[in-house]
Amino acid sequence: MSRKIAREVAFKVVFETAFQEDEKISKLMEELIQNSDEEYEITPEDDKYIEEITAGVKEKETELDEKIKSHLKGWTMERLNKVDVAILRLAIYEILYREDIPYKVSVNEAVELAKVFSEDSSPSFINGVLAEIINDGGNK
Repeated sequence: MSRKIAREVAFKVVFETAFQEDEKISKLMEELIQNSDEEYEITPEDDKYIEEITAGVKEKETELDEKIKSHLKGWTMERLNKVDVAILRLAIYEILYREDIPYKVSVNEAVELAKVFSEDSSPSFINGVLAEIINDGGNK
């Protein structure tokens, strides 16, 4: 499997767990990853990436949401499409906490996810928010 597909699976897990109570999240994550294993033939390396990313996004969710809020112009979190929020959380987590993933890759993959799973205006919106976050400085 490619990292692109692993990232798509991670996005789906991040999106799905946003609607669950905390005590149900780990079970749901496990089920989603297991179903993806069967569908995509996930390698142990991909499985590790998915688990690290999804757990990291959940752990840092409040911080990630604050980053998103601070870069919205004329929008509030409540107005954002839930798919876009999940994509932004995933990409911002990679930008801030994964030194093994270049900014350009995180941004490009977030835009590609938006093209597939969100509205027509979402790719440019997501690109703009992520560009501002990167311009404010990340850890790379």
